[in-house]
Amino acid sequence: MPQHVPGARRHLALAGGLAVVSALALSACSPASGGNQADSAYGFTTAEQDASSAITVWVDSSREPLAQAFEKANPDVKLNIETYDGGSGGSGSFQQKVALFDQSGEGWPDVVFSTQQNDTSWASKENNGVQAFAAPLNKGLLDQSFLDGFTKGALGPMTVDETVYGLRNDLAPVVFWYNKALFDQFGYSIPKTWEDYKTLSDKVAAEHPGYILGSVGDSFQAPYVYYWGAEAPIFQVDGETFSSDFSASNSEKATDLIDHMLENKTLVTDSVFGTDFVTKYKDKLLGMPGPAWYSGALFQNEKSLNYSAGTIGVGQELTWSDGDKVTGNVGGGVWYASSHSKNLDAVKKFLTYVISSDDSVKLASGLPAYQSAADAWLKEQASSNFYVGDFQGSISSAASSVWQGWGYPSFSIEAAFSKVVLPAITAGKTVASVTDAWKTELDNQAQVQGYTVSK
Repeated sequence: MPQHVPGARRHLALAGGLAVVSALALSACSPASGGNQADSAYGFTTAEQDASSAITVWVDSSREPLAQAFEKANPDVKLNIETYDGGSGGSGSFQQKVALFDQSGEGWPDVVFSTQQNDTSWASKENNGVQAFAAPLNKGLLDQSFLDGFTKGALGPMTVDETVYGLRNDLAPVVFWYNKALFDQFGYSIPKTWEDYKTLSDKVAAEHPGYILGSVGDSFQAPYVYYWGAEAPIFQVDGETFSSDFSASNSEKATDLIDHMLENKTLVTDSVFGTDFVTKYKDKLLGMPGPAWYSGALFQNEKSLNYSAGTIGVGQELTWSDGDKVTGNVGGGVWYASSHSKNLDAVKKFLTYVISSDDSVKLASGLPAYQSAADAWLKEQASSNFYVGDFQGSISSAASSVWQGWGYPSFSIEAAFSKVVLPAITAGKTVASVTDAWKTELDNQAQVQGYTVSK
């Protein structure tokens, strides 16, 4: 049986209304911990190691089964599994908690899963005399042969000055999902460009009112699916300079697309994870652009849309007719190892398992970032015959086509969208009417985080 320690599984309480603040504002000039020793083999100063000590792992609810699978498969490793929000929606909870631990000089978890790729930007930096939370992974802690197994480019957002600080859990490229039965019934062609998509929305609005082509009711959809996929430069980082350009051509085209489809009611502001979405739209969802993980999170999820096999197809990513063949990206979580851990051997074992084991394939809701796991997952999905169309080809193509112009600053675009844009469009206003306010909010967040804002 797995060994446990008191309080092994508990939920992290997040203070209500706690604002997203920089780690610098919360931290004090205290050392990371006493009795540390330099370890050049790993590229950072390690705590005194104790192979018998338990490791604490923070996961979101979706990753908890994978952590439990590791626990079952490795009864020799003492494990504390703690669930938290994963930083979803740009909550900043991971950064806030670590900043408090930096201040007190103790309490850091050994491994953290985050839904936010931008956490590397702060987790890789020393914090007022306390060494960076994220341990370098390619300086001896993990074997290079293991790191070489990731899909090309997957570790890019977690790499700073050729040092890898996090492991990508999954890839989340955006493709076009469609209801084949409805497309066949209505005689429509699957859109291949954003222009096709917009034209289709007018046809649907006129010929089949009430049917929809997507949602922007969650904090991630409009920024990552539409603006990122449309090559809109609204979230850029160049060194320590942040910029957000809503007046660029592609930005204006993305804004106009969303507003146009909100007006003709083929885009809705209901959350795809809301309790009413299934009731209102399961039989009215013609298609939608969305990430690879929609496969498990929405279409095959018994608690969500739960379609029958052969209903949903996978089309190629939508691009501008005169643009590059690129797409957006919605997440793709990251595993971080703590540089303060007292049991790095157990941390290494845990990370290797959750990234590349058979369970990492079986329990994956989306495309794994590790190539062998990705190949197995794609093969399994394709062989199930659940999806129509070229599932394997479409997902693989999108995974290698994510637009590289998006930025990874130390804050999320989601919080500003939720604060400024979502209330406006829910109230019937246009996105265009609040882009200035959205830009101001992003610029303010950038300044709080210490970036120089380019005007």
